[in-house]
Formats: sequence, structure tokens, C-alpha cells
Amino acid sequence: MYNLPYHKEENPQTIGEFIDQYPFAFLTGCDSNHEPVATQVPVFIEEQNGRKILMGHIMRNTDHHKTFQNNPNVRVVFTGRHTYVSGTWYSNPYTASTWNYMSVHVKGRIRFLDETALEEVLRKTTLHFENNDQLSTTIFDNLPLEFKRRVLHAIVAFEIEVIEMDNVFKLSQDRDYKSYLNIIEKLQQKDLDGQVIAAEMQKRIKELFPTLSDPNV
Repeated sequence: MYNLPYHKEENPQTIGEFIDQYPFAFLTGCDSNHEPVATQVPVFIEEQNGRKILMGHIMRNTDHHKTFQNNPNVRVVFTGRHTYVSGTWYSNPYTASTWNYMSVHVKGRIRFLDETALEEVLRKTTLHFENNDQLSTTIFDNLPLEFKRRVLHAIVAFEIEVIEMDNVFKLSQDRDYKSYLNIIEKLQQKDLDGQVIAAEMQKRIKELFPTLSDPNV
């Protein structure tokens, strides 16, 4: 992860909202042979006794389950919208192009939970994605008992205590005012990814250029 101070998001609420918005994360680690292992899973962050905890579930007896049992040190990567930014959009167009994106990296230790905890994790997961619709047929409590008995043995819940959290919100913060506005204008004409990045950049104009963006100054 690039560690440049002007590409960091310092607001914890913004980071939390980002994780909530993009919960389908890369869960990565290394096995005993130092080979990388990764899977993608939906996870949720909770506060427990002053600690930040990520919770989710994976299939049992897979390569990543076995790896995380032997080596609990993991990294969870949340990625959002991203887009190409052409160097031709800068005040000085004779420069390299780049990519704007948002990403949060969480370093932690994974711990696997018992079956009672698994049911609670599945309950929270299904309710979240069904927008807390208690009548939905697919939320955990409404699933047929025989179906739950059949699938519960195949999956395992986990929690990851957050040791370190870092982020990159690379949104052209290091560009001049004219370039910044032009990048927004160009991205607004692109696909959804470009439009979302443009909207994120728009939110930061006053903070980045407090004098230039104030019409009263």
C-alpha cells in the first residue's frame, strides 16, 4: 500500500462507511510453505469492549481454512470504485497518467468460532443484505431446519481482531485546483466508476482548496 499522507482518509466515520458500503473483501494470508492464500468473503465490523472486530464465515476444510488455522495472521482488503485518470486532463498534459481509487487494508488475527456463534454471524449477514426484512424467506431464522442442518457443518464463522487499519483514498489531492476541477468534469462524463470517483472528489474541494473554492474570497 502506498503510504503518502495526502492520499489518506483521516475521518474514522468515512472509513467505517466505506467498509459498510464495500463489505465483500479479500481475506489473505500465508500457509506453512509461505505460499499466499486468498478468498473473497462478506465481512462486517463491530465494536466489542473497545476493540474493532471483523466477522464473517468461510467454507470448512478448504486451503484457506486450513491455512488460517495454522497461521492466524491475516490481511483484509476492502476495495471500492476506481478509474483511469488521463495525464492529458492536467494543467500540464505532458505527464504520466494514473489511477484513482479507494482502498482500506486491515491487519489482524483470525479466530474461528463455535456453531452457536456461526448461527449468529449468519443471522446478521442475511439480515444485513436483506435490509433487515424479517419476513424475507432467505434470512437465517426463516430457512428450513433441515436445510440449516445440512449446510451448517460445511461452514465456519470467524472473527478478526483489528491490529492495524490503513487506507488509500487516492483522489488527485496532489493536483492543482484547475487540474482537480477538470478531472472531476472528465470523470462525470465516464461510466459509473468514474462518476462515483468524481463525486468523492467533489466532496473534498472545500477542504483541499478552501480559498480558491470560496466564491466570497
